[in-house]
Amino acid sequence: MSLTIPRSAMNDGQSIPQLGVGTYLVPPADTERVVAIALQVGYRHIDTAALYGNERGVGSAIAESGIPRDELFVTTKLWNDQHEPDKARAAINSSLEKLGLDHVDLYLIHWPSPRVYGDSYIAAWDELQEFKREGLATSIGVSNFNPEHLDKLRGETPAVNQVELHPSFTQAALAAEMARRGILIESWSPLGRGTDLTSDTVTRIAGEIERTPAQVVIRWHIQHGYVVIPKSLARARIEENSMVFDFELTDAQMDAIDGLNRNDRHGADPVTADF
Repeated sequence: MSLTIPRSAMNDGQSIPQLGVGTYLVPPADTERVVAIALQVGYRHIDTAALYGNERGVGSAIAESGIPRDELFVTTKLWNDQHEPDKARAAINSSLEKLGLDHVDLYLIHWPSPRVYGDSYIAAWDELQEFKREGLATSIGVSNFNPEHLDKLRGETPAVNQVELHPSFTQAALAAEMARRGILIESWSPLGRGTDLTSDTVTRIAGEIERTPAQVVIRWHIQHGYVVIPKSLARARIEENSMVFDFELTDAQMDAIDGLNRNDRHGADPVTADF
């Protein structure tokens, strides 16, 4: 199938495919297969992390695909206990070795983790800027950062903030603040771990436009201007999730989905995370 995915501009002059495939909780043994399917379908944006333990599978799928490197967008992340400069450098080198790449397109600080590691993310951000200067990462950003964490960073502004965001946890205030700062939002757990797909509102809209609930929710992210990285282990779902660029939700439908917010966070709170 032919798949053309629009790209979103980042504040550093680079751009990122607005739809990617996530690999959180994709078992290492399944990762090469899942990423290979996504690449066959037409995805070119792959999101992984050192924590996931599956970077090597991502790299194997990329190597076997034969797709030119400049057509791919690969993201990985620095884990919390690697914020110190020497550890951060060892971490990115390890990730690149596992991925079989000489650079990643986006490198993120995975969590600020102030409860456990204090303000160590500040020095990590300094080091990420050095990685960018050296060409180890084309763009750099953060994940799970609140405004008060961003306020402490020195130097350039992160290109991306990857956060939990879905219809029952819209993070409207955070999204507005990221827009004000020129930081692109990337949504993790974009389907609310599946719970948002059973909403009466989402299922009603899906019926109205003859689309699946997942397609409706992914389209909602797209129309809000977010980058979205749904995950699935099944080819049919991976294909389904990509079929969101040939229809639009109306303003009324967007407003109805916006109204589903219950501040229903599934993952950890960046302020209180104890890892």
